[in-house]
Amino acid sequence: MSKQTSLRKYGKQSRKPKADRLFVELPQTPVRNQPKPVEVDDEPRKDELEALTNKISSIHIEDDIPPPKEPVRRSPRRKEQHAPLPSPQPEPVKLQTPTILSPLKSKISDTVEVEETDEELQILSWSDICPPGDKIVKIAEASYAEVYRVTNERGTSIIKVIRMESPIKAQTKAQQKSGLVDEEPHSESDLMGELKISEWLADIPGFVVYKERYIVQGKACKELLETHQAFHKKIKRQDPGRLQFYPSPSRYLEGTKFLVVELGDAGIALEDFQLESVDQLWDIFFHVAIALARAEVHIEFEHRDLHEGNLCIRRTGKPIPKEDRERSSCFGFSGLDVTILDYGLSRAHADYQLEDTQPIAYDLERDLSIFSSEHAPQCEVYRRMRSFMLRGDRTCLPPQSHKIAYEEGIDGPIIWARHEPYTNVLWLAYIYQWMIKHFKGLKKELNAFKRLTKEFWTYLDPDADDSVPGFGSASDVVRFALESGWIEEDQLMGVRDEIEKSILSILTDHDRRGLDEEVPIESSPRRSPRRRQRNAV
Repeated sequence: MSKQTSLRKYGKQSRKPKADRLFVELPQTPVRNQPKPVEVDDEPRKDELEALTNKISSIHIEDDIPPPKEPVRRSPRRKEQHAPLPSPQPEPVKLQTPTILSPLKSKISDTVEVEETDEELQILSWSDICPPGDKIVKIAEASYAEVYRVTNERGTSIIKVIRMESPIKAQTKAQQKSGLVDEEPHSESDLMGELKISEWLADIPGFVVYKERYIVQGKACKELLETHQAFHKKIKRQDPGRLQFYPSPSRYLEGTKFLVVELGDAGIALEDFQLESVDQLWDIFFHVAIALARAEVHIEFEHRDLHEGNLCIRRTGKPIPKEDRERSSCFGFSGLDVTILDYGLSRAHADYQLEDTQPIAYDLERDLSIFSSEHAPQCEVYRRMRSFMLRGDRTCLPPQSHKIAYEEGIDGPIIWARHEPYTNVLWLAYIYQWMIKHFKGLKKELNAFKRLTKEFWTYLDPDADDSVPGFGSASDVVRFALESGWIEEDQLMGVRDEIEKSILSILTDHDRRGLDEEVPIESSPRRSPRRRQRNAV
């Protein structure tokens, strides 16, 4: 299929030259300094070796070395550079991060690899996770994990529980008859890829704060079983036809293992949040778009699974009435903050500007059922992503068209390691439509919102005609909002860490484009800002 080359500018012309160039040439997050290797003489002199040996043998180890300390939980952002101290029984589980390879590696050079590392994780029991006095509530089911909220006097955490390859009690005849389908356990490569992406996203506002990770092994406690049952009773009331995919905790054995990732509490899922004002629509949508735009620039991030269950809403302030607003923009008045969760299907590349580095990506070709399923509205977005890989346009191929793994597409066989930021646009379009459908506020306010965003939706709409220009990335979406006056430049200031102080303040030193130069956008979303040169003169 021939690639489209015609260029068309969409939307309004920028009245602020800086805004028009806002997300074109942002530098990536500074590369973390690596520890310097210790230089070792390959051929030490024999006499030096003998002297060193005699010195070591004269040391009384029992007197000079303190006993090993109890193992502590380590944050993924503060890994120790030295060898870990010995741990008491049971021995820690070593998660060895293997290379993630496509079955077509021998045919295709564009493969995905994860740097090979070892990490020792502490082993806990379910009673350690939820001791007496703590409260545990199951709140969601993610791509291949169950999500719980744990609350105690010290605060609240979210834990994401992912079953590793380990034994589990067989289904009963009643469970088999009911059509219970167990979620399959997952390999270390699946788990470690997501955790690595979470570390890369940790400094970017809008993404969940990761606290710790550890192994949980053994039979479930009573509290876990009770909240699991309550969750599925609630789900059955809401959707009687929904199947239960995650096995009951009553089936856990002594050898059943889970990787548990502890997160900061980001509030409640969008699917459980009551949308009652247009201010909430503006803030939720553009909080997500801005976070995705930052992540695109810094680590070439694509979420690829951004439905209403993977967005959390938290109130951080009071809504600002119209009469008290000092801005003419539309963004930032609801008092809400939004956090993006779950990177199980995501793709990212922290060192994309360096040669001989590889991205991390979940290979969706391993199980094509995600593209043929129709159990939920978001399944269509999965098909749209893959259809774009195949055709390079807005066409959404039907479920029966997704039966051949690694099928030949517009750029060769489908490889999910490739960076296609248009997938973020597809999920933003899904979120926009979902919020419109589930809005519970005044109908006249919703109609006014739809009128104001009519042109915007034209470029966002995944069903638009091929002759209509379209957004190619979340960065394009944010740029349009800036040009339209919906967001002001100072609202793009980072708030979490020094590393993300302001995405505007860094433009002065790194922007080399002329002030009056326009950045054309292609009529098809294909290739829009995907391959732009960030250092063009």
